[in-house]
Amino acid sequence: MSFPTLETERLKLIEITEEYAGAVYDVFSREDVTRFYGMQPFQEKEQALRMVQSFSRNFEEKRGIRWGMLLKETGEYIGSVGLNNLVLSSKRAEVGYELHPNFWRKGFVSEAVKAVLKHSFEELDLYRIGAVTFPENEPSSNLLLKIGFQKEGLLRGYIHLGGVSYDTFVFSILKTDWEK
Repeated sequence: MSFPTLETERLKLIEITEEYAGAVYDVFSREDVTRFYGMQPFQEKEQALRMVQSFSRNFEEKRGIRWGMLLKETGEYIGSVGLNNLVLSSKRAEVGYELHPNFWRKGFVSEAVKAVLKHSFEELDLYRIGAVTFPENEPSSNLLLKIGFQKEGLLRGYIHLGGVSYDTFVFSILKTDWEK
């Protein structure tokens, strides 16, 4: 299948190719972005290139889809949104996203996630989309609740990072919730 490009009012959601590795690095090298991402900040541009290649591999193997968020107005790369742990046979995936802090609290992630949900439920015929957040990441939890996700509970010791295990919240939205 060819990579699906999605559009929202202010964003174009595109395939992240190697030409965007520098922009990916700019986002993932920031501690304020990665502290709720379950990974250490990037130290070298090669890490961003490997991440972009893994996005492509996951898409080819139908295990995930990751879109770059470009501002329609300027074409600037501001972050990404996508489906992780995609299991088409089980009709489920998890949504994930990150955004450059210059664009926080402007509704971009909400806009992008809604487009991904629409694509997931209408085009991919998924039934469940999950999401996992750190309990301290209130903006992300609030965003998910605002767009119709339900909080299911706490996953104890779910993410292991820097020698420490962290609890996370788990959220979900079902196709039947979304259709309402």
